[in-house]
Amino acid sequence: MRFPLALTAKIARHIIKHKLRRTPRFALVLQLEPLHTCNLTCTGCGRIREYSTSLKDMMTLEDCLTSAQECEAPMVSICGGEPLIYPEIEELVRGLLGQGRIVYICTNGVFMRRKLKDYLAGSYSRSLEPTLAKLLAEKLISEKDAETIRKGKSDGRPTIKPTKWLYWNIHVDGLENTHDLIVEREGVFKECVEAVRMAKILGYQVATNTTVYRETDVREIEQMFEFFSALEVDGHTISPGYDYDAAKRDMAGRLGRKPEDFFLTRAMTREKFAKIQEWGERFTIFGTPVYHEFLAGKRELTCTAWAIPTRNIKGWKAPCYLMTDGHYAGYQEMLDRADWEKYGVVDGVIRDPRCENCMVHCGYDPSGALGTNYQRGDNWKNIKYNFGSRPKPCLNGHKVNAFNGFSIGKEHLSETKAASSNRNAPKAMFQHEGNNGNDGDLCGNGDSARRDELPVKIRDANKIRANQSGASLP
Repeated sequence: MRFPLALTAKIARHIIKHKLRRTPRFALVLQLEPLHTCNLTCTGCGRIREYSTSLKDMMTLEDCLTSAQECEAPMVSICGGEPLIYPEIEELVRGLLGQGRIVYICTNGVFMRRKLKDYLAGSYSRSLEPTLAKLLAEKLISEKDAETIRKGKSDGRPTIKPTKWLYWNIHVDGLENTHDLIVEREGVFKECVEAVRMAKILGYQVATNTTVYRETDVREIEQMFEFFSALEVDGHTISPGYDYDAAKRDMAGRLGRKPEDFFLTRAMTREKFAKIQEWGERFTIFGTPVYHEFLAGKRELTCTAWAIPTRNIKGWKAPCYLMTDGHYAGYQEMLDRADWEKYGVVDGVIRDPRCENCMVHCGYDPSGALGTNYQRGDNWKNIKYNFGSRPKPCLNGHKVNAFNGFSIGKEHLSETKAASSNRNAPKAMFQHEGNNGNDGDLCGNGDSARRDELPVKIRDANKIRANQSGASLP
């Protein structure tokens, strides 16, 4: 099968149950943002700007778990911000799995190997020595790491263990040079790859999450799929880069660039995704074939953003993950009070100008699963795609020149600093200005050492709250 039977069956039962009950709107995936603090400042991401006044705030563990119960979504995507900074991420994952949820940890990958080593320490026995030997041989852990793992854990906290109900979902927007430019930090792609390799050795399910922008080379995305397919990742999520308000403000305010030079229009999206159906045959791409047809411009869909609600530190966010017209105290309150009929593009009519160029998965992927704009044969397409055989790993993926940036000395931050000293030098869209001595109101500015201190700062800033809730700090 393309996707695990148990996961597919759980989601199918959920949809059928609500269809039989004639529930007008219900959640398929909960986008849970326990915090918005991040150790990176990715170009095109407006999250830390939109919530810049509350970056030190976090949802309590109780609020997180209650929110999942409240909307009853079978799948929870833990995002943010960087979720691995959340002090109780292990307890959160354990609690969601205990509720019977499918859990995706959407991470930039920088802190992922730390969590994998923590898992090894928490489950260490002599039987793990061959695994440690393999990790050492592939330079995924150091001798010092191995010694620490052998000492085991003594803090009594849970770890994030491999299970068929859990995916690591790692943000990767291209091969090394492109990805490091977009995340505005050198070496991140290399760390992501090492995290993927380590996770697969330990038996985790791993997926990648990619956003396509105006300057994205489609051939490079295909090579990226080939490369990670050879590493036997379990799937890929891909979506067009859309010029939502917070991202546009970040682009113009922080980087001083025109959003229209970076984000996709609807017509551009169709050009970029012209081969999405072919990719779906070659690689395990998440999403329905109906949504893929929509991306390729072969049909229209109506937005169903209510099927992937967002819950964060301010409440239930509406109308969608990317647009904010309000935050509500309860899930049902959000469903009842948001005017869903005024959003999206329907039959060519743009209901809200902010929706004009949106074709992102959080609004339209559930439409393909729920049967909006149903066409004859859609159900069979979905069944065939989900229950069909899984594409085989791409054998040529190992030949892809994936490490074409930082690893070969092509350091984009130093290049950009040199370019910025020349006032007449043009600014490339994916270049970051580096540390200019102004911290601004974001989490980082190109100085990796400052960003690496974030977990300690977060821990100190929230020590009182964590102690009051009885939480253990990492």
